[in-house]
Amino acid sequence: MAKTETDSPDLDNESRITLGLLNVVHDNAATSQRSMADDLGIALGLANAYLKRCVKKGLIKVSQAPANRYAYYLTPKGFTEKSRLTAEFLSQSFNLFRRARTESAELFSQCQSLGWNRVALYGLGDLTEIMTLSARDFDIELVAVISKDTSLSDFAGLPVIHDIPRPEDIDAVIICNIVNSQESYDDACAHFPPERVLVLRFLGVSGSSGVGGNERGR
Repeated sequence: MAKTETDSPDLDNESRITLGLLNVVHDNAATSQRSMADDLGIALGLANAYLKRCVKKGLIKVSQAPANRYAYYLTPKGFTEKSRLTAEFLSQSFNLFRRARTESAELFSQCQSLGWNRVALYGLGDLTEIMTLSARDFDIELVAVISKDTSLSDFAGLPVIHDIPRPEDIDAVIICNIVNSQESYDDACAHFPPERVLVLRFLGVSGSSGVGGNERGR
């Protein structure tokens, strides 16, 4: 699945960065700290802090290389930790997919019964892609993906727009932003009828009653 600014938090942030760092070192022992930071999408100082932490934990070994450079290697303990975190990531990703497919089917079924056939998705990420797959099983037209912080013009086969459409242009907005779901929900409710802003239960958004329901505006 595509990586975006709202990619799913399958692992807590510390574990996610640690796994990413272990993968980078495993792929290229001669990588620089700047490259590590760029690959992980984090600040150089943060990459340096995590690298030092991994060295202290005995996950990574540092060796002097020619031209005043360093080479980084995974220790046996590092390989074990990488395998453990990878297994956890895959397990949680599968659980996310399974739950999202189940709840999105319930949500689209309710939209269809209410005649809400033109729907926009709010947020870019894994959940957005899962929702586009689920929508194919229903008489639902996905109009666009809403994201205010991206330069992408399309995502998952849908046009990306920066503003929430007018109520007369679409029937409902579905929140697909896992990382900032509450913020996205509040923003959508401020610009669109709250009773037509829909959220999957597992996102745990305050003010929403879960799949296909909304406590605001009732």
